[in-house]
Amino acid sequence: MHAIIVTGGKQYKVAEGETLFIEKLPNEAGDQVVFNEVLAILDGDNATIGTPTVSGAAVEAKVVKNGKGKKIRIFKYNPKKGYRKRQGHRQPYTKVEITKISA
Repeated sequence: MHAIIVTGGKQYKVAEGETLFIEKLPNEAGDQVVFNEVLAILDGDNATIGTPTVSGAAVEAKVVKNGKGKKIRIFKYNPKKGYRKRQGHRQPYTKVEITKISA
């Protein structure tokens, strides 16, 4: 059984027992999270598509950890002008494990 959920402005196709990295949530490690914004539930040949969401459907997950991704380096410059700017960024994330999909 799969479900398509929305969190952090992105859509994810999830299954029970799967772990994924999503945009940072305000929960601590070990907390339970419920995603109520379910766009579709796919169960074999049966598919329930929401308009825009499936009513009464929910996906439960457990927060495994919060962290930061790898550093990306941003370097801006204008040629012949002497303008150089170096900056780094690490995007925060939350790692969750899907525990239950209920229709």
